[in-house]
Amino acid sequence: MSTLTKRLRRGAAILATAVACALAAPAPATQADPLRRAAAFDVLVFSKTAGFRHDAIPAGIDALRELGSQGDFTVTATEDAAAFTPSGLSGYEAVVFLNTTGDVLNASQQASFETYVDSGGGFVGVHAAADTEYDWPYYGRLVGAYFDSHPAIQQATLATEDHTHPATAHLGATWTRTDEWYNYRANPRPGVHVLQTLDETTYSGGSMGADHPITWCHSQGDGRSFYTGLGHTAQSYSDPAFRSLLLGAVRYAAGQAPADCSSAGGADRIEAESYTTGSGVQAAPHAGASGGQTLGYIDNGDWVGYATVSTEGARSFSARVSSAGAGGTIEVRSGSATGTLLGSVRVPVTGGWETFTDVSTTLSATASGSLFLRFTGGSGALFDIDTLSVTTEPTAAALNPNVHLFYYPWYGSPATNGSWRHWQQGGQTPPAAIGADFYPALGPYGSGDFTGAVTQHMEWIARSGAGVLVYSWWGQGSYEDRLARGVLDAAQKEGIKVAWHLEPYAGRTAASTVADVQYINNTYGSHPAFYRSPEHGGKNAFYVFQSLDITDWSPLDQVTGTSSVLAQTTDTTKIAHFSGMYTYDGIAGATAPGWKQAGDYARAHDLIWAPSVAPGYLDDRAVPGNTTPTVERNNGAAYDRQWNNALDPAIGGSPTWVSVTSFNEWHEGSQIEPAAAVPPESPGYRTYDGAYGLTAAAAQTAYLDRTAYWADRFAGAG
Repeated sequence: MSTLTKRLRRGAAILATAVACALAAPAPATQADPLRRAAAFDVLVFSKTAGFRHDAIPAGIDALRELGSQGDFTVTATEDAAAFTPSGLSGYEAVVFLNTTGDVLNASQQASFETYVDSGGGFVGVHAAADTEYDWPYYGRLVGAYFDSHPAIQQATLATEDHTHPATAHLGATWTRTDEWYNYRANPRPGVHVLQTLDETTYSGGSMGADHPITWCHSQGDGRSFYTGLGHTAQSYSDPAFRSLLLGAVRYAAGQAPADCSSAGGADRIEAESYTTGSGVQAAPHAGASGGQTLGYIDNGDWVGYATVSTEGARSFSARVSSAGAGGTIEVRSGSATGTLLGSVRVPVTGGWETFTDVSTTLSATASGSLFLRFTGGSGALFDIDTLSVTTEPTAAALNPNVHLFYYPWYGSPATNGSWRHWQQGGQTPPAAIGADFYPALGPYGSGDFTGAVTQHMEWIARSGAGVLVYSWWGQGSYEDRLARGVLDAAQKEGIKVAWHLEPYAGRTAASTVADVQYINNTYGSHPAFYRSPEHGGKNAFYVFQSLDITDWSPLDQVTGTSSVLAQTTDTTKIAHFSGMYTYDGIAGATAPGWKQAGDYARAHDLIWAPSVAPGYLDDRAVPGNTTPTVERNNGAAYDRQWNNALDPAIGGSPTWVSVTSFNEWHEGSQIEPAAAVPPESPGYRTYDGAYGLTAAAAQTAYLDRTAYWADRFAGAG
């Protein structure tokens, strides 16, 4: 179809260069770097040492100062611990412990820093920050893990676990570099969000095994904590990739860039000695324990309670324990020491109080009270507990009405239409050969198959967390218009709302668009799935594709009092009479050109800003010979990059809605609809294999589930 071809070929020459730059290795920020437009903030860099002193400290300070000049934040460097007072810290959004070592703060300074972080301040620990303050349990929780040992400086390979955090979004799946690789006294994973791990098979001297976190983040009170074991060598601070990691860390810690730093599986690591109530127990000093202490002196019948730890949704319990005594059992209870028994786990004799092991158990009962542990066993000392964690089952997230999926109902099959429709794009011959580089998990379906494909689509959209589908509509009486009510009915069953994508059918004008808006409102406006935005006076939403094809949109004034109508552009000189802007483009999101300016303008003029993000772009089979550039999915990294751009206020301009291109535009290869893990062998299709670490059938829904992740992040950011 000529209109489809026009949609596919847009902006190739300029975007090819933009995409190549966006997906290349990171480079130092330049004048055009969007980070220059971030809100100004202030950072304190603290590098006091009471042990080994790293000669890389001056290079680290210089690098942070240069990043500050590029990222619009100030850097104050000090080794004077007297700065750690309430007033001294109050002027900083984040504090960086740059290769600190030993005992660097006294008791009052520690108290001031605890209050600073718990009240919303940010902490960044670099390398030897883990070799600091071993006798301060709060700091042990803040940094995440204490240093244990290290081999000689050598090359090793890191794996990136999180491609969305601003500190690691620029990195590929692996990163090979030279540094001094720390082993830690305990694996921090239960209580932190791991961003990078070390592959111990790529170097000598690793002692943590297959799971060796090296960079992580987590929340601490109302504050934010980030730590990386990288940064021993002075050369690290001239490495553009490491500098980008530092910049993202500082911006996250300072609250300038959103990031999900929740711990894996909903588990938070708890220092066992931090109980709020108990009987018969007390803290015991242990050099090898997290925080330097354990919960000790445990005898039969003793118990502890943790008032701030809820058992609601608890599904498993784990603890790091040691025993040179009798061993015994930990009973996990809710509400009191005699409350509901959720589960229990046996603690073995480990052979020494300094010899730790991990124990865990599933929890089968349900309750919502605070966590209590009761201890049973033989006579005498039983065991010590270093840390513990409770994993909770995530609750089903509500659909996010501010995430909108472009939905295409233009397909047909012999079963529903008597012939193929749209799948043969590009001269293909369905069902084996279709005009797409991926093959639908449902096969080439008909958009009128309401009890089959459409019902499944709505279930999948609900799974994605998106609350609104934006229905591709091609004029009054069109094929898509005739299917609209069936899609509305199916959407209603899943709680999904329907907005409208007004496509450029032949002869469309501003006046006909007004008539279309009125027609859609009158024909479908009473349907319970018809989208209306409470935040915008109950108005519905219309996205106008290729709005720049028409220069005078003044007729829209007839309908924008009751409907929100969005132009497809970021050019704010071309949106007179519109209610806002969107981009649609599945390519430009990698660089977000003009997004910050468009978002700022929209916010200043009470307009809607709905930038579009896409998992990738590949139209080779639909439009053979097309010169539009390809955006490779990179196992999900491309999608994460676009979402991260949208949600970063310094880049995305704080969107009202985020629109996703697309649920099922198979011709452009931008779909998040599940693609077959085992497609027909010919003509040779791609799959989602490898997306977010998933393979085979499990990967088919990878982009649905990642959309749900981002929809939840967007809801939290709002």
